[in-house]
Amino acid sequence: MASASKDNDDLVAWLVDAGFLKENAKALCDNNRDAGSILVWNPGGKIPAPEGSLPDGLLYDEVFSFAKPQEFQRTLKNLFQRLQLERELAEKNRLLKEKEAENSELLQVGIQLTAEHDNDKLLAYILRQLRQITRADAGTLYLVERDEASGAQQLRFKIAQNDSNPRDYTEFVMPLSKKTISGYVASTGSVLNIEDAYKIPSNREYGFNVNMDKATGYRSKSMLTVPMQDHKGEILGVVQLINRKTDFALKITTANVESIVIPFSRELEQLVLSLASQAAVSLENNKLYQEIETLFEGFVKASVTAIESRDPTTSGHSNRVAVYTVNLARAVTRADFGAYKNVSFTPEHMKEIRYASLLHDFGKVGVREHVLVKAEKLYPDQIKLVKMRLGYIRQAMLYGLLKERFHSLMEGGKEAYLAIKEEIDRKEAEYVAEVDRYLATIETANIPTILDAAPAKALDEIHGKTFIEGETALPYLTDDEYIKLRIHRGSLDDEERLQIESHVSHTYKFLQTIPWTKEMRNIPVIAYGHHEKLDGTGYPRGIHGEEISTQTKMMTVSDIFDALTASDRPYKRAVPAQKALDILTDEVKENKLDADLVKIFIEAKVWESKDDSVALGSTAHAGS
Repeated sequence: MASASKDNDDLVAWLVDAGFLKENAKALCDNNRDAGSILVWNPGGKIPAPEGSLPDGLLYDEVFSFAKPQEFQRTLKNLFQRLQLERELAEKNRLLKEKEAENSELLQVGIQLTAEHDNDKLLAYILRQLRQITRADAGTLYLVERDEASGAQQLRFKIAQNDSNPRDYTEFVMPLSKKTISGYVASTGSVLNIEDAYKIPSNREYGFNVNMDKATGYRSKSMLTVPMQDHKGEILGVVQLINRKTDFALKITTANVESIVIPFSRELEQLVLSLASQAAVSLENNKLYQEIETLFEGFVKASVTAIESRDPTTSGHSNRVAVYTVNLARAVTRADFGAYKNVSFTPEHMKEIRYASLLHDFGKVGVREHVLVKAEKLYPDQIKLVKMRLGYIRQAMLYGLLKERFHSLMEGGKEAYLAIKEEIDRKEAEYVAEVDRYLATIETANIPTILDAAPAKALDEIHGKTFIEGETALPYLTDDEYIKLRIHRGSLDDEERLQIESHVSHTYKFLQTIPWTKEMRNIPVIAYGHHEKLDGTGYPRGIHGEEISTQTKMMTVSDIFDALTASDRPYKRAVPAQKALDILTDEVKENKLDADLVKIFIEAKVWESKDDSVALGSTAHAGS
């Protein structure tokens, strides 16, 4: 055996004769030897090498004779040079593979940093990947915050990970002080690469508190602490990596910590600092993203408030429709039957459905307010005018009878007056009763219920009557009043109903002006169809079922249910939930509503859900 050493890394070559090789080929193969490290001495080729006894990779050469000793030296020198080159090549290949793996991990980290909008998940991922890249056994992530009361900066102990000593860590807040390692880094923006946390020089401004180690039975040694600094230079947090290991899979104990824990290299300092800065930018982006979402949430809340302030009688309707529709979408995702058994909605879909539901009636801001809030068939000033007119007619008729009494008494005396008094009293009672009956009929007909035949016939009679006073003909009811009171169902005439129905088109036009993100670009179309029916009898476009999206069909079911059960409509009475469900079922039979969606709505008891995360003002929303 011959050997050479370089940087304490021995290179070993084996010179064996052919006989030894023949007898010990298996043993030579079993031991871990460098490629090309065996030189076979076989003078004159007397002993043929066993066929296939040694892999070609192990054999450097077979020597049959040397004319001079220098030839043997040159052969050994060439052998060791080759071994050195092979060793260097293998090391470079190993480093190259490590770098490729590291680059791949860095690429994945970069992708994740831009894709993840959940800060808790993002922070946990950042710490886990930094530990894996640096082979750190443990790590802690702190966030810099400002105390709302005092305005002082503080550090939040946000996340801790430890492979060798796993345990649940509770978040807590501590003052930002240079006396701690993390506080010093957060205050100064410096990088601290500490070889042994227990041997920090006493003249340093910062120190390591060993109490945590004592409490957990852990030994913190090498430590790399870097700031999370965004592109504006603001420090958002601190990453602290603890105990870099020779092998990431190893577990640290107090017995082996000295042998398997190594310092963090300068190269890793720059790598971790770079990734921490990228993470800070991602956190800042997430913060901006959340602020934009909060801003948009405020805009939606203001929009819904604007709608409901114009029509206070429907207050809460938009919120309830959003809650019902999102809960129905969740139930559809869980459904294992019918046309929707393979349909599921992502969090992005849920967010889209929620906003479409909240804004589905925004177009009502474009409807004239007196039409929007009309509670009865006649407007308040119209019914007041009718009552005044009939009151005037009654008083005019009574005045005419009073004049008859006066003329009779003045021209014929008491006897003449007494002769006609009974007839005049009868007429007076008839006139008063008739007008009162007409007023009662009008007041009854003015209530927006289904108009029965008897009130309709009485209205025909009233409309046909005219009070003549001199040359003036005063109708009991004008044509417009009569038409409105004859409305068979509800409180709106045809023109007013078209105005109310126009709110859907107003909603669509308004929502189309908003530059929606890719995930929410369908909101205008979803809201546009919430009054469409499967058989094409809906409005405003009269489209059929195959042209209506599932999201819109769900909103339609929710909208009808709430309109039926809501107790805040003065022009109609709320019906019990069961009655509303019966009406939805009837609509299914008439091919107006989707049968499977109504079935899921009923079976899931969507209206009974206590989940208020969808409602405006809640801290958690459907897409989160």
